[in-house]
Amino acid sequence: MIKIVFFAALREQLDCCDLSLPATGITTINQLKIALINHQASWQPYIENYSLLSAVNHEMVHGEHMIKSGDEVAFFPPVSGG
Repeated sequence: MIKIVFFAALREQLDCCDLSLPATGITTINQLKIALINHQASWQPYIENYSLLSAVNHEMVHGEHMIKSGDEVAFFPPVSGG
């Protein structure tokens, strides 16, 4: 299983803080995004947002980053501050 967590405004937009999906057939962040859209079609505009950030096991990654069962993947919108 892959544990997925959502943070900040994304959590509110999806009305979901976390979930787990089987790792079968999911080897990259981009594939995980497709699986999330297949899981909940209404999430598509938020998951496909080009500025969406992702981290695997607390390390920032890009779409082609490899993932495996047991990983924790976090998605969150860009962060700004001062």
